[in-house]
Amino acid sequence: MTESFIKMAHGSGGQSTSELIAGIFAKYFHNEYLDAMGDAAVVPGSGRIAMTTDSFVVTPYFYPGGDIGRLCICGTVNDLLMSGAVPKYLTFGCILEEGMPTDALEKIVQSAAQTAAEAGIQIVAGDTKVIENSGHPEGGIIINTAGVGFVPEGRSVGADQIREGDAVIISGTLGEHHAAILGKRMGLENTIQSDNAPLGEMTSALFAAGVRVRAMRDVTRGGLGTVMHEFASESGKTIILEEKALPVRRDVRDFCGILGLDPLYMGNEGKMAVVVDPADTEKALEAIRGSRYGQDAAVIGEVAAAENMPEGRLLLRTPVGGLRVLGPLYGEGLPRIC
Repeated sequence: MTESFIKMAHGSGGQSTSELIAGIFAKYFHNEYLDAMGDAAVVPGSGRIAMTTDSFVVTPYFYPGGDIGRLCICGTVNDLLMSGAVPKYLTFGCILEEGMPTDALEKIVQSAAQTAAEAGIQIVAGDTKVIENSGHPEGGIIINTAGVGFVPEGRSVGADQIREGDAVIISGTLGEHHAAILGKRMGLENTIQSDNAPLGEMTSALFAAGVRVRAMRDVTRGGLGTVMHEFASESGKTIILEEKALPVRRDVRDFCGILGLDPLYMGNEGKMAVVVDPADTEKALEAIRGSRYGQDAAVIGEVAAAENMPEGRLLLRTPVGGLRVLGPLYGEGLPRIC
């Protein structure tokens, strides 16, 4: 790749496009399926298929603890994992603004490739377009991904599986990604880094340990409050979270105190909420804590018995014993974080 910046010609489909693909994308995404460079990738697979797609528009595209390349892989892989699937294949589409430095693009692509390798997923197809610069001094980038995974026979997870008495577990501390992006934009000096991470080792450990997993959801936009409200609404069960049990790092808590933010509604990109059979609570904690990225896992609530409880509600038990009704996030969650 000889050019230092993205030009409109890189989106023409001609020689410049070929040089861009060969010089950056194919260099890092090399595998037997992508190397064919056909209009579609033909890949092996059978059984129940899980599919997902997502688009990523985070600003800035480099931030403490990560970048948009790592983010897009983690976001797509984790969505597949939460359905109980084993991620296998991924597409990677880029819309680039004219003027974007090619060395920045290469760093993003390299980061995506490294994260895909960590997650055990192959990037088998892609697309690149170039548009006029909208005023971003270094050019912008939008990444669209689509992921495919396979669900093992007999595995079924979802909100419809949630039962009274089930335990609610969070795999780690809340709010890091949201705080890292916002802090970077505001030019604040702190120690907060994004938690963006693929969660495949964690979910594999749960199933390998024989944990009866009812439902899983990665805690992204809208935060834990929104995720758990969806679980309550979709299952028709009442879920009670314990405020004093919610894990939040000290630096994130201080950050929230200064800006008036609630960790319950701040996004992560490397945490999941999981509902399990109560008899498997300790087994689940051991599996998660023994996995990469899961050392701060905690039991944070339970699915309440039906007696004297409204159906389909999310409640928060405060440190003094009161119950507060929690809804989903309303309006814009401050910065766009993915």
